[in-house]
Amino acid sequence: QVQLVESGGGVVQSGGSLRLSCASSRSLLDYYAIGWFRRAPGKDREGVSSINNNDDNIAYGDSVKGRFTISRDNAKNMVYLQMNSLKPEDTAVYFCTATQYPISIPSLDPLAYENWGQGTQVTVSS
Repeated sequence: QVQLVESGGGVVQSGGSLRLSCASSRSLLDYYAIGWFRRAPGKDREGVSSINNNDDNIAYGDSVKGRFTISRDNAKNMVYLQMNSLKPEDTAVYFCTATQYPISIPSLDPLAYENWGQGTQVTVSS
């Protein structure tokens, strides 16, 4: 059974930064792709970023391009999301995801992922 545990959320002022972490109970090399999604109040899940393990291709959602950076540490089985220049509209619960099924390109479709963490709250105040 795969377990993904997020941490690093909190309250930050607009323009600030946070780094989210995701600890995996399995080796990251067991996954084809790892991603971050978020869900704001009253909205659907939104793909934030994903990275493919076989070719390191990365995808970012349009709303976070240039501000967020995904990275991973295979030795520690950790995935990170560095979030800079945060805006109030970034306020959401952020989820770490992973898939053990082959996908050809980094996917921001939540249906592509079968493993999900419980989420960590990020609140950006104006």
